[in-house]
Amino acid sequence: MTTTYAALLRGINVGGNRKVPMAELRTLMEELGHDAVKTYLNSGNAVFASATRDQDALAAGLEEAIEKHFGFRVACMVRSGPYLRSVLDACPFPAAELPGKQLHATFFSGPPVTAERFTSLDPAAFLPEEFRLGDQVLYLYAPDGLGKSPLGAALSRPGLLKGVEATSRNWNTVKALVEMTEATDA
Repeated sequence: MTTTYAALLRGINVGGNRKVPMAELRTLMEELGHDAVKTYLNSGNAVFASATRDQDALAAGLEEAIEKHFGFRVACMVRSGPYLRSVLDACPFPAAELPGKQLHATFFSGPPVTAERFTSLDPAAFLPEEFRLGDQVLYLYAPDGLGKSPLGAALSRPGLLKGVEATSRNWNTVKALVEMTEATDA
């Protein structure tokens, strides 16, 4: 029995740096023994099926293979289709009413990220931008988009997430990955 997962690669194909062509990524993942490998966009999103149940082991194996093949380390987070569906369903913002570029999900690796990490931030100073924590995810509402978001910049300050890898996706990408994982399961 296999499970469908999404692999979220951090910081590839940005500004011409750390190039990972999606066709090569698909081939690499197939060589690792994964099935039904598909990629989404050019920003490090892949959906695949695997008999392995250990998401951390899947991520570590992918990180190792990428480093060996491309010559640089890329942080990877692997999340199951049902987990991604739960992220979509638990969104504390009115996602159906917002353009996808205004809402983002930042996925965390490592130990649970709790509200205590963010006590140095004054939420009122960033309004109308807001964030909420979920299960190993941070939801960010940024009406002008992530690239122009003062709150997004504050949340990504060095030290704030010390010991935890994080990668963000806009809401359109989160929805697409949910659809892709559910289509693979069908």
